[in-house]
Amino acid sequence: MATVVQAPAIAFEAFNQQPLDHIEWIDGTLIEKPEMTAKTGRIQARLARYWGNHKDATHQGGEVYTETHCRTVDRTRCPDVAYLPPDLVAQYGDFKVLPHSFPLVAEIISPTDIAEEVFTKACEYLESACQEVWLIFPDSRCILVMTPQQQKLYDISDTVSTQNVLMDFSIAVNELIA
Repeated sequence: MATVVQAPAIAFEAFNQQPLDHIEWIDGTLIEKPEMTAKTGRIQARLARYWGNHKDATHQGGEVYTETHCRTVDRTRCPDVAYLPPDLVAQYGDFKVLPHSFPLVAEIISPTDIAEEVFTKACEYLESACQEVWLIFPDSRCILVMTPQQQKLYDISDTVSTQNVLMDFSIAVNELIA
């Protein structure tokens, strides 16, 4: 469950000038992201490594980020894992807060996350330049991939693939979540 860090309103632009680690700006309130568990941290590290290895091996370039700030629809979020293609890396360089969502985002869902908040966040990403969101449910052992056109659920026996970004990446769900 998220923890309110500062209830009084803080200006959106002020926060984006000096973002705080593991803190999201939601409607003027600073919300601390929950700590990773061993399981969610392992999945985060694994996915970041797999995406990074794939972009290097296929010469697609770009960068993979973990818990790096980006703007969504009037909010500032920190996706668990995100990919930025090379043209956007060149355009934005070493940014403090990416001015829109990353094109590819993954959120690893913990048992304390609230479903409505998870889906609101995914929709925010998709409304602000994100082309693909992976919602990873470790305890349910499935991954929901959302694009602006569709949603597809993969279970533990499936292989999940990128749809629009970081092309030709795929991994067995059980290999990622195990």
